[in-house]
Amino acid sequence: MNFLAHIYLSGDNELITIGNFVGDGVRGNKYKLYPVEIQIGIKLHRHIDTFTDAHPIFRRCTKRLHKGYSHYSGVIVDIFYDHFLAKNWKNYSDIPLDIYIADFYKSLINNMAILPPRFQKLTPIMIEGNWLISYATVEGIQLVLNGMNRRTKGRSKMNEATKELRTHYDAFEKDFTDFFEELMVFSAEKRIEIERDFKF
Repeated sequence: MNFLAHIYLSGDNELITIGNFVGDGVRGNKYKLYPVEIQIGIKLHRHIDTFTDAHPIFRRCTKRLHKGYSHYSGVIVDIFYDHFLAKNWKNYSDIPLDIYIADFYKSLINNMAILPPRFQKLTPIMIEGNWLISYATVEGIQLVLNGMNRRTKGRSKMNEATKELRTHYDAFEKDFTDFFEELMVFSAEKRIEIERDFKF
């Protein structure tokens, strides 16, 4: 669910960015059915997820939530991290967030035919609700968590997680900032490595 981070970490290539964005919607070797640049983005997405899930800072964040949310804790922290990225966007990009996101939405619309079916359905909903902009506020994150809770038929209780976000806000933000510095370096190096493997 941390869409904004995956988009940002993709670099400037449009199709690599789309591949990274749709990574969760492509299973196993099915990534090979897509154009090479999309494949690179999907592989980058998987490496980012593996790096994130194993990182001690990310794990520390999930432990703050684990008692109340069990295996949903990682998904919630992903969403929190997109909040801090959106909120502090000026620290990471010279392009204003609204312009950056509008350009990405145009890219999705122009490439709708090559998106996985799940994302062909999701994209118009995401654009209409302007999800990526909404991440910048706690109220926007609340709406995201409400939707996630509905998808789990109320089992996850993810809609309650903004309580922990507000309680531990400074700690979560510091952890994100420290972690994201490492993730940016890792992602840039890994993208070059993957591109080299594809002889791109």
